[in-house]
Amino acid sequence: MRLILASSSPRRLDLLASIGIVPDSVASPDIDETPRKAEVPRHYALRLAAEKARAVARSDDEVVLAGDTVVALGRRILDKAHDADDVARFLGLLSGRRHSVLSAIAVIDGAGRVRTRICESTVRFKRLASDEIAAYAASGEGVGKAGGYAIQGRAAGLIAWIEGSHSAIVGLPLYETRTLLRSAGIACG
Repeated sequence: MRLILASSSPRRLDLLASIGIVPDSVASPDIDETPRKAEVPRHYALRLAAEKARAVARSDDEVVLAGDTVVALGRRILDKAHDADDVARFLGLLSGRRHSVLSAIAVIDGAGRVRTRICESTVRFKRLASDEIAAYAASGEGVGKAGGYAIQGRAAGLIAWIEGSHSAIVGLPLYETRTLLRSAGIACG
């Protein structure tokens, strides 16, 4: 069985490599990521992961892995930041508060069976001063990231604590990923 990673995220590729998994190919899914009306963050993350996997699945000799990471403040989904203004706005909302990071994965096996898992982690930023928010937003690191930050970068110095899976916050819950891949017939050392 060939493993296809349905993601354009270099972080997901790096995370898989860290546990000795190298996909046979990588494909970028093209789906509408707009949340549905009244969709809660958990269902949104699971739906997107499954839709991404389905968008890439082509053959019965392939296993497709897709993921989606959602940053949520209560029931509010914080999208990917489009620019520095979004980053600053998101960090202002997250400053001194706990929020959830929901990292969903979907695996489609050769028979077309879809398996999903979700990992929920909690993150708390320190109370951020306006100059800290401005400096982080100006760095450009949070642009294109869910919630406007990357825990594996400069934002790590602004986070007071996490509870849950660090790899899931980065973008791929490795324990859950390895478990699902093994159940789909992919050898994981």
